[in-house]
Amino acid sequence: MTDRGGGAEDGQESAILIPLHEARRERQELPVSFERRELEQILRLYGRMVAANEWRDYAIDRLPDRAVFSVFRRASETPLFQIVKNPKLARKQGAFSVVAAGGLILKRGHELARVLGVFDKTLKLVEA
Repeated sequence: MTDRGGGAEDGQESAILIPLHEARRERQELPVSFERRELEQILRLYGRMVAANEWRDYAIDRLPDRAVFSVFRRASETPLFQIVKNPKLARKQGAFSVVAAGGLILKRGHELARVLGVFDKTLKLVEA
């Protein structure tokens, strides 16, 4: 057996202790990003909207406090919609929101699938 722990005689490696405040600081410095399942849901919606010829381009921004998926009709314009993940709002209003071009929040919630439901077109019965 090799002794990597620097003095462990029974074959166990010694652990390296990291102060909690340092571990939290390192974790806080990482930018917020979408998880794989969240990106799958967003890209599935994006594919449907591209097929419907409503959206043409997108951008993903990883900021220190939030992640933003912006949707464009043309790359040279401002985004039509932004799908925002803000973990700081997770307990209060929900981490996910859909924001229109003017800054109006269309929907906000805890579950991404429900928030993305704002893009589902439903047929309504109109009586003549």
